[in-house]
Amino acid sequence: MASISMGDLKKGLKIEMNGIPYKIVEYQHVKPGKGAAFVRCKVKSFVDGRVIEKTFHAGDKCETPNLEDKVMQFLYDDGEFLQFMDSATYEQIALTHDQVGEAADWIIDGMNVDMLYHNGKPISVDAPQFVELKIVETPPNFKGDTQGGKKPATLESGAVVQVPFHVVEGDVVKVDTVRGEYLEKVK
Repeated sequence: MASISMGDLKKGLKIEMNGIPYKIVEYQHVKPGKGAAFVRCKVKSFVDGRVIEKTFHAGDKCETPNLEDKVMQFLYDDGEFLQFMDSATYEQIALTHDQVGEAADWIIDGMNVDMLYHNGKPISVDAPQFVELKIVETPPNFKGDTQGGKKPATLESGAVVQVPFHVVEGDVVKVDTVRGEYLEKVK
């Protein structure tokens, strides 16, 4: 693996410290009036999503992580594990709900997801940013419900989002999975 020195650090760079892959989310080069310059960073763990602060001084080195992105197809949830398949090799992998995290709220059978591997082991699953899902449960409309209010709607994936009053059960809606918000009704 290649070493990364203090001068190579920048926002968005992926690094590995103590065997854990991180992404730099904030970066600040500090040159005090007295003493050597250093870099203050906030790094986010790919494994558990925690953000920590780290200071790098001249001569400090970290490694480039062995990361690989794969597009995987979600097959089904057997209650205990979520089953995924590599579309290229047809290899199947089972992950727990904790390993999949929030992405499980937005995926349905047959949907493609981005899976990040570190040293050959899956460490994170990301649903597509925009998904189209059918509404399976929402309160009915009442005459006069035309003002800009919202009501809760349960999607086929199990997630609940706030939708306008004109949206009814059976409608397909486009949702932003990053913000967890309704975007529009799909025609």
